[in-house]
Amino acid sequence: MNEYIIGLDYGSASARGVLLDIATGQEVASHVHDYRHGTLTKSLPDGTPLPRSWALQVADDYLAAARDILGRIGNGKRVRSIGLGFTASSPLPCRADGTPLDRIAPHAPHAYVKLWKHGAAQPQAERISAMGGPWLDNFNGKVSGEWLMAKAAQIAEEAPDIWAQTDRFIEGGDWLVWQLTGVQARGLGFAAYKAQFQDGRGYPDVGIPGMAARLTDPLPVGSPAGDLTDEWLADAGIIGPCTVAVAVIDSHVVLPAVGAASAGTFVAALGTSAGAMMIDDQPPRLPKGIEGVAFNGALRDLWCYEAGQASFGDTLAWFVEAFPNGSTPAESFANYEAEARQIPAGANRLLALDWWNGNRVPHARSDLSGMILGLNMQTTSVDVYRALIEALCYGMRLMHDLFADGGFEIGQVIMTSGLASRNALLIQTMADVLGREIIVPEIANATAVGAAIHGAVASAIVSDYADGAARFGARSSRKVTPDMTAHATYDQLFQSYRALVADPVLQGTMRKLREI
Repeated sequence: MNEYIIGLDYGSASARGVLLDIATGQEVASHVHDYRHGTLTKSLPDGTPLPRSWALQVADDYLAAARDILGRIGNGKRVRSIGLGFTASSPLPCRADGTPLDRIAPHAPHAYVKLWKHGAAQPQAERISAMGGPWLDNFNGKVSGEWLMAKAAQIAEEAPDIWAQTDRFIEGGDWLVWQLTGVQARGLGFAAYKAQFQDGRGYPDVGIPGMAARLTDPLPVGSPAGDLTDEWLADAGIIGPCTVAVAVIDSHVVLPAVGAASAGTFVAALGTSAGAMMIDDQPPRLPKGIEGVAFNGALRDLWCYEAGQASFGDTLAWFVEAFPNGSTPAESFANYEAEARQIPAGANRLLALDWWNGNRVPHARSDLSGMILGLNMQTTSVDVYRALIEALCYGMRLMHDLFADGGFEIGQVIMTSGLASRNALLIQTMADVLGREIIVPEIANATAVGAAIHGAVASAIVSDYADGAARFGARSSRKVTPDMTAHATYDQLFQSYRALVADPVLQGTMRKLREI
């Protein structure tokens, strides 16, 4: 009987699974499951209204997705391992047996998963950052309101009754692995990047009552968490035993699938938000403005520096929904891209900031917002669409340049995801703005495939990530070369972009607008 591995990719709106044949390395099946409740931004399922800047999810939607995906692609198959990537930081409160509090207190907003884009914990993040301490050295002296500690502090301060019922505060990916295996095994990536865990120091004490008791020490990426339980095997029709790997941050999990398993590689996963990573084999030297760095949190025996943009594909989706250019979103995207391609670099006379869901680099503030400068009576919706594309590329260049300015030698730039594959205007503009060649691996469902490789490492099907990348990762890629004439124009605009990014008056105005 053929043997297989499965990779699960839990994103912001849906989960995707892939089934890979161990012998051939080929993808033989895939399935996507949309979360029943989606993202709760206006109200809870019972109609309880939510404040502004909230973004919640229902924990049981993750289990429903796993049942659907595993049953569809794993039924009747001998599956040796499952790996899991999960959007982060998306923690939830639960009881000691793993019961999520949104089952127990469905009318309480703080009982739900706080999705990464939940922006209401910024005040707590600022207070935690102000405490200082050596544990912040790997995070440029500040934590983000997107991360676990700030969200825990918000619950403890605003809903002490819910916090009192919380036995564990755990990332959604770690919680799902717990449900699949019956073993609570946290992944080092989540713990290090989102909760500031460090070997030899543990988690920092940031003054949240009882926080230490609600956390557990993590395992490095590529570690087995346990086997898929008999109940899950029977429910999905999977023939075991089946090893489940510890969960990994979704943007990080893609690395081996796209051949980014060595030092000197800059990788960007362009999704709803964007994750940018720099792989290195030297002791940490965190450039100013970059979010954080950890060892063994994304790949074994390598340092991975994390940066990102809090809104990427989300920004374009918002614009197309708000200002349609066709009868369907797909038609609107196609029309906007075709028309925007006709506008030469700089011809729209617009400059935008890409902070539609707050800023990660360099400020780590969820209370900042987007901006478009240069609007006039001749501005068209296509001009604005093009400006948003360019702003996303400026944000990526900022991260790229922070690494370069910090002394990193960037050997190659890899960009992946559906956006990188489908949006030709975006990826060409990215090459033009960066002024360098971009490699786009040709692989379907790269994030889920990356998750499957993590599972293969955990179950010793492959010897290491390089072996996993060779057997299951991308087999080809295309190269996008920059138009250096366009780059010269974008270089001028980028300098103005950097000036706006650094403007304290602009940031103060943005924060005041949110307080009104």
